[in-house]
Amino acid sequence: MSLLYNLWGLLTLASFIWVIYDIMTSNKGLEPIKKVLWIVVAFIFGILGAAAYYFLGRK
Repeated sequence: MSLLYNLWGLLTLASFIWVIYDIMTSNKGLEPIKKVLWIVVAFIFGILGAAAYYFLGRK
């Protein structure tokens, strides 16, 4: 069971890092407050937050 938790944690961390990277590189036209909000959403909700950003926040 520990391996499953470790894999889930790595996947969550990778999705959070991807959101930060994508916001800083691809979404330059996004307002700064929205950038911060998307990063907070990705941090709090993990993979679900990254999926929401992918479908709703990317331009």
